[in-house]
Amino acid sequence: MHATLSPAQTLALSSAEEGPMPRARVLLVDDDERNLLAVSTVLEDVADVVVANSGEEALRQLLKGEFAVILLDVYMPSMDGYETAQIIRSREQTKRVPIVFLSAVNKEDQHLIRGYSMGAVDYVFKPVDPTILRSKVAVFVDLFSMTKEIQRKARQEQALLDANLRANAERLRVEQELRRAQQRQEAIIESLPIILYLEDVHASPRVPKFVSGNFAAVTGYAFQEIARDPSIWIDRLHPEDRARVIDAMAGRPFGRSLSVEYRWQCADGQYKHFLDQAVLLRNAEGSPVEYAGTLLDVTERKELESQLIQARKMDAIGQLTGGIAHDFNNLLAAVLGGLGMIERRITLTEDQQKIVGMTRHAAEQGAGLVKHLLAFARRQKLAPAVIGIDNLSASVTDLLAHTLGGLVELKWSLEPGVSPVFADSAQLELALMNLVINARDAMPEGGTITVSARNATIDIAPQVGGDLASGRYVVLSVRDTGCGIEQHLLDQVLEPFFTTKAVGKGTGLGLSMVYGFAQQSGGAVRVDSEVGKGTCVEIWLPDGAAQQADLVPLLVETVGVAPLLNILLVDDHDAVRTTTAALLEDLGHRVTHTADAVSAVELARQDPQAFDVLITDYAMPRTSGTELVRQIRNVCPEIPALIVTGYADVDSLNACDAVGILEKPFSPEQLQAALFGTVPVLRQEQVA
Repeated sequence: MHATLSPAQTLALSSAEEGPMPRARVLLVDDDERNLLAVSTVLEDVADVVVANSGEEALRQLLKGEFAVILLDVYMPSMDGYETAQIIRSREQTKRVPIVFLSAVNKEDQHLIRGYSMGAVDYVFKPVDPTILRSKVAVFVDLFSMTKEIQRKARQEQALLDANLRANAERLRVEQELRRAQQRQEAIIESLPIILYLEDVHASPRVPKFVSGNFAAVTGYAFQEIARDPSIWIDRLHPEDRARVIDAMAGRPFGRSLSVEYRWQCADGQYKHFLDQAVLLRNAEGSPVEYAGTLLDVTERKELESQLIQARKMDAIGQLTGGIAHDFNNLLAAVLGGLGMIERRITLTEDQQKIVGMTRHAAEQGAGLVKHLLAFARRQKLAPAVIGIDNLSASVTDLLAHTLGGLVELKWSLEPGVSPVFADSAQLELALMNLVINARDAMPEGGTITVSARNATIDIAPQVGGDLASGRYVVLSVRDTGCGIEQHLLDQVLEPFFTTKAVGKGTGLGLSMVYGFAQQSGGAVRVDSEVGKGTCVEIWLPDGAAQQADLVPLLVETVGVAPLLNILLVDDHDAVRTTTAALLEDLGHRVTHTADAVSAVELARQDPQAFDVLITDYAMPRTSGTELVRQIRNVCPEIPALIVTGYADVDSLNACDAVGILEKPFSPEQLQAALFGTVPVLRQEQVA
């Protein structure tokens, strides 16, 4: 990049390039060497004399440079002075050079007139008077020098003018570029949630003396309002943050840099999160001058952080509840299996049957609670299908017909042309029932529950809680006119076992089941509520017209008579393994059971043809059920396998080919049906 010169620098540079004015030259033309020497001697102190002894030589010299005057002898051989003068006058570059004729004869008027007509400006007669000749030549030399000086000054003035024009153009360009840069900077700053400010060191109450950025967009106030009433800033600090912020401000005069985050109530009444940072500026002597700072709106970042924390918390709770559900299923499987054996092996009195029945009912209720836990943990197996909203509304209304009571009215509001949803029908009905019953409980004095459905499209993810991909969705919402939920409790209502109901009025698993079901179905749940006005819960589910079933359906119970089989049973839980073995034996099968995968593989190696089917628990120490199936099939490639699970993900089980799946707890009939579906027909025929 070249530095721009000032006009004065340009003029000085131009003068330096031209250098000092050269001495004027005189062209002396005469065929007599003596005349050349004499005249040259007379003029040597007036100008530089260039000699030529013929007209042709004179013309060649004129091509080499400029001359102040030409002294031209009239009579010369070959080309005389008149002819030479005529040629000189005919050339553009020499026609203005003065010509003085030198003549020893022809002083008559007709000769003089001829010479003047050929372009001469004067005559000097031989013998030449040195004084007259020098005087006349000096006049032309001075005239030539002054002309050259005028031309030089004209060039310098033009150079100066050009330099001024260039400087002005460059200054204008720089000013325009600076103005554009300032406009870009202002536009960028105004588009960002940030305020730049300057503030006096001892301003009390606090008020900036200069702000840059879109102050009104960030705070909702015009800067003039803050300037007129500086107490607004402190007054609108969140009560929980006020003392901390005031304490941080108090340390600024001592040179401490300020960096404090707080909540501030904007003009619309909503609180925003601000990050306030400032440094103390000092003058050359080190004395404090002012604070320079930035006020950054970090509300969106804080909301994203909150969503992330909530998502991690929910995921951790999901992991915990999934593990608890697994342990409960083992216990319930043992209880229900034991009750089944008692009923088959012992003849019970009517009272004893009632007790066993009550115990079974309690265990089955426990199994229902575990299913809710699995729904929240997103580890239940779903059978998604395309479900029409009209059919859904009819079935849910029928299920709730005798549940809501006379004080509560259920309304359906379906958007025209609403799409079907892609979800598990039974779980969706259960989710809506849970939401409607929760809405009923929130309106003890009665009211209206509105279930609505609409289409929605998300173009850019994430939205609706930050966990929805872009695509088409159907939004099912359940709105009540009840008591509502306080804002600080909204983040907790989806957690398992949390409930706003009185003690004994609910398990706290309803909304958590809805949340887990929606998440596992590729959707989301959104809860909005206002105390005294009611609550709205939205379930976002994939559009049925845009989805393909990609989950494995539930195992369908098959009616039939299973063959008697040699079964290898593997389960690390002693009670479950014992009761399952007893159930299988009661069904007529021969059972070999073990508690770990190592001994199971060893039994298969001892006699690869000894077993017709492998039944294994999924979650076992060191070796999972799917891994055990792979190891056993290395020894017995064709052996059918049935995996029993309390919570396993379907995707994990599907990674192992050709296995049946049975959920804990299970009844003898479900166990028999699972075996029937797992063992190939060919094996059944062979056994038969």
